[in-house]
Amino acid sequence: MHDPASSPAGPPGIFPRVIGRNLQSLDRTGIVATYNLAAPTVTGRNPFFQSLGTNGRACATCHEPRSAWGVSAASIRERFFASGGADPIFRIVDGATCPSDPVATFSDKLKAYNLLLTRGLIRIFLPLPAPRDFEITAVNDPYGCTALTGDDPTVSVYRRPLPAANLEFLTECPAGQPGCAPLAIMWDGREPSLASQAFDATQGHAQAMSGVPNPAQVNAIVAFESALYDAQTVDFKAGRLSGDGASGGPGALSKQPFFIGINDSLSAGFAPDVFTLYEPWQNEGNPDRASIARGEAIFNTREFTIHGVNGLNLFSSDPFGAADVTGTCTTCHDSPNVGNHSLKLPLDIGVSDASPPVLGVSGLPSFTVTCTDTTGPMAGQVFNVTDLGRAMITGQCADVGKVKGPILRGLAARAPYFHNGSAARLEDVVNFYDQRFNIGLSDREKADLVNFLEAL
Repeated sequence: MHDPASSPAGPPGIFPRVIGRNLQSLDRTGIVATYNLAAPTVTGRNPFFQSLGTNGRACATCHEPRSAWGVSAASIRERFFASGGADPIFRIVDGATCPSDPVATFSDKLKAYNLLLTRGLIRIFLPLPAPRDFEITAVNDPYGCTALTGDDPTVSVYRRPLPAANLEFLTECPAGQPGCAPLAIMWDGREPSLASQAFDATQGHAQAMSGVPNPAQVNAIVAFESALYDAQTVDFKAGRLSGDGASGGPGALSKQPFFIGINDSLSAGFAPDVFTLYEPWQNEGNPDRASIARGEAIFNTREFTIHGVNGLNLFSSDPFGAADVTGTCTTCHDSPNVGNHSLKLPLDIGVSDASPPVLGVSGLPSFTVTCTDTTGPMAGQVFNVTDLGRAMITGQCADVGKVKGPILRGLAARAPYFHNGSAARLEDVVNFYDQRFNIGLSDREKADLVNFLEAL
């Protein structure tokens, strides 16, 4: 599947010399596949795969086809032990918990890159915004990489790289609205475009010189990643996911109608049956296929009370005020057969909390954030979080902990989950939602949901 001799950056085996129309890679539950509309792509000639900075990294260093164009903790560990920590992803600028970490010995590297190795987390360092209507009143940072004093106060948090595929579902404008603003590209929405993201990532993560990449290189990176559709195509138990009438896999995904705002769950005309990939398997005699179809139906139709979600219904300023809402998984995952929200809707469902149920956040720094407004819904509010999320961009206390919801395709290839890698498995994701919203899922329903999510 991969040509070991093809990699101009990073360890052998990450990507082939030429990426054709279809590229397949094994993952834990089957095969993840890419449908490449730009095929054939010669990786040695494409700046997405070239080291444009000073530290050996390329875009492909953190966006591997075998990890659904993201990066999985399993692949990072493999790369670490294969290279002795010399792979370009292991750079102290953001791969280590702090640039001051010692990395002289193998033991040093295991400690310095612990969050990257165990959770696939990259350090994101952001200046404290000004103006702002909050203050960080306490910090518990085991790495000492947040500095709130001096002329340039900086906050360090740790996040998963998002996939560099299926990007049409962030950028496609409605008819008659060319040039509309894309959906959030980064977890915190800080990049206004794919071009800006490509340039800033090369400047920061790859430590490029001034002016690099140039406009032609940026355009080539954006054109390539915009042509990629990625999804699970084979499940070891259920077989080919496009078989017997089902429409799993990246080929069907490349034909999925989408525009920004389609099927918005907060607007009239919302259709809650968001996923229809496996409806033909509802009466399947194959028990594994039937389980996937049941999981899809649960995702679409199982109602529960959505309460206390910052950005949806926690404060009076939220879309539903502070009122409980009866909804389903598709209330927040409304893009048809894709699963992100089709309009910008950064939320904090509790994943950013310093002590969320089920999830593992030990080892992450925590911040006590106090709102400084004296009137309005945020007056006197205090948050204890592992990531300030969107608030580090807007300076607004109402945005503390909020992040975008990711596209759900290709999940099986890119564990762990959530922006902070706090769910090691999809079972942990399902258990978190079940406890957070008191859904009351049975063991079979949980298994069906996991099987469905693994088939995306």
